[in-house]
Amino acid sequence: MNTEALLLSVAMSAAAGLIGSFAVMRRMALAADPLSHVALPGIGIALALHINPIFGAAAMLGFGALLVWGMENRTRASTETVIGIVFSAALAIGSMTTSGEELIEALFGGAGKLGKPEFIFGLIAAFAIVAFAISFRNSLVISLVSPDVARTAGINVRRLELFYLEAFALTIALGLRYLGVMLMGALIIIPAATAKSLARNLTAMLWVAVALSVVSTLVGAVIAARVHREPGPLIVLVAASLFLLTLLRPPR
Repeated sequence: MNTEALLLSVAMSAAAGLIGSFAVMRRMALAADPLSHVALPGIGIALALHINPIFGAAAMLGFGALLVWGMENRTRASTETVIGIVFSAALAIGSMTTSGEELIEALFGGAGKLGKPEFIFGLIAAFAIVAFAISFRNSLVISLVSPDVARTAGINVRRLELFYLEAFALTIALGLRYLGVMLMGALIIIPAATAKSLARNLTAMLWVAVALSVVSTLVGAVIAARVHREPGPLIVLVAASLFLLTLLRPPR
């Protein structure tokens, strides 16, 4: 892994740890995986147009997040329910627009060659996600505990929900290169779930989640390079192993 790929993987992991912490608190653990499948049509379109798949995936995920936000408000259904509906349609479209090796790489990720536009886009996007999570962490928690209290405090809850969903979707897009559609949701959720069991407050949970996500990504990538395997499955296995280790701790 060269320096650019290392920097991008660390930035992606930090974003995943922060966004995943709020996803766990919002009980969106099951939403990460289906939402990631919304990237498939974008990947298929990008490949057909001979452009970097990451840009097609990011565009489609951003549109998907906006669609979920709008449908959730109109139907009054839960976020998970709306994501499930969008996921089903996206998976059907994606399976028709990608095939063979392209579909396998989209599902499970692949190291590939990192281009300069993708590197720059990834770093800017990761920085924006981290800045959003840190800047709005208090507002996110207040709106989670009580939307009414948040509105009284002057927080635009609906707009904040949209921003969070877009940050969630963009985080998924950043990790598709290494983990693919099938596994990126796991990196968002598992380190955050592990951090929740270890940390005693929100700030500690955020930093522990970031650390666990970065460690999982780096260790998984190193192991993958040594055994000549794709990094995605190994990154998730490392993250899952760290979670299982926490089960050996005596309960507080």
